[in-house]
Amino acid sequence: MKKPMFKRMLIMLMIVGAIFGAIRGFQMFVAGEMKKYLAANGQPPATVTAVEVKRELWQQQLTAVGNLRAVQGVDISSEISGMVKKVYFQSGDSVKKGDLLVELNSDEELAQLQSLQASRKLAEITLGRDRQQLKVHAISQAQLDASQAALTNAQAQALRQQAVIDKKSIRAPFDGRLGVSRINEGQFINPAEAIVSLQNSQSLYVDFNLPQKHVAELKVGQSISVYSTQEKDIRIDGFISAINAKVDSNTRNVLVEGKIDNQGGTLLPGMFVNVSIHIGEPKSWLTLPQTAISYNAYGSTLFIATKEKDSATDAKSVAQQVFVKTGDKRGDQVAVLEGLSEGDMVVTSGQLKLKNGTPLIINNSVLPANEAAPKPQEH
Repeated sequence: MKKPMFKRMLIMLMIVGAIFGAIRGFQMFVAGEMKKYLAANGQPPATVTAVEVKRELWQQQLTAVGNLRAVQGVDISSEISGMVKKVYFQSGDSVKKGDLLVELNSDEELAQLQSLQASRKLAEITLGRDRQQLKVHAISQAQLDASQAALTNAQAQALRQQAVIDKKSIRAPFDGRLGVSRINEGQFINPAEAIVSLQNSQSLYVDFNLPQKHVAELKVGQSISVYSTQEKDIRIDGFISAINAKVDSNTRNVLVEGKIDNQGGTLLPGMFVNVSIHIGEPKSWLTLPQTAISYNAYGSTLFIATKEKDSATDAKSVAQQVFVKTGDKRGDQVAVLEGLSEGDMVVTSGQLKLKNGTPLIINNSVLPANEAAPKPQEH
């Protein structure tokens, strides 16, 4: 009786073991299939742009907007009124100091000068006669003195009239280039009425303002660069020629005067320009496009593309978020002071769809702007 019972018990245990083994095998099969399913349906790879972090030399700069003015510049006008008799220049001419520009009608003044010259000649003859008569005591010393005074007065009147006539001839006070003429022959002009602008723009002053906190960083002779606001390619180097002796109490800015060489005549007085003031020695900093940095309440972050082969997605890199410390900015670029190493691959666009571990596909066919001195785009 015991032997059949033992046999039935052994068979039952074998059946139960087979059932539990089948259940365990099924569970393992399901888990394996689930793992494959989840791996196949994990985070899809994100297409981003990325650049390698490199060191670049940065020249620390202050920037301002300045106004150009000529070292010598004036609006030529007449000291006296009169009718324009002759115009000796064309708009835009280059002239030398002393060149005759405009002649006003001086016929009446010339006639008066001839009358005064005749009076002077008579006074000279009278004085000579009186001197001879004084020698023979025919006249008194008082009469001779009166004749001398009459001659001096006649000479002064003639010189005064000659000065009036000279003012009728308007000449260039210095070398330079003329602007657009504002008068015509036959026109009557009044004193101080503008005739034409004369500018010596071979050298130019640039006036600009900086906040008072930068006063300690400025000194006469310091290097500056001037850029045209219309065309960034136009750059002219110069130096600080003067710093105002006081700070404006209303704006708390200090007026600075720079001087640049404009031999090519590229820039004109009155133009607005961008001014860069070079301060300190150049520094070597890790440089990235500003688009790579995300700013939030916790600090500045970016994503690094770390090398990691993923057989399921065939992506060559995955995203890793790191905190960084940023420094100065110039154009489209920002300096990174802490948190990166030279040679790291940093994501520069497409960060909004990333999180740690996201597979990456790097496509740099279209890159974000990364210019130290970007040019304005005009359409």
